[in-house]
Amino acid sequence: MKVIQAGKFKAQCLALLDEVAQSHDPIVVTKHGKPVAKIVPVEDQSDNDKKTLKGSVVYMGDVISKIDEKWEA
Repeated sequence: MKVIQAGKFKAQCLALLDEVAQSHDPIVVTKHGKPVAKIVPVEDQSDNDKKTLKGSVVYMGDVISKIDEKWEA
């Protein structure tokens, strides 16, 4: 894992963000030698959402036709 001082991170921020996105390796940002932040790549949310919900819906009966039943509110 790459470690970088906050001042250097500030000067190279956009390039470092591109590096994390391409390499998928996190970067730890330090101030006075102590870790204060970790820059990590973002997972593709659209793929994760589809995997999470896949197969979770079950249709029971006709879900399109009009309901003639009166409900109490």
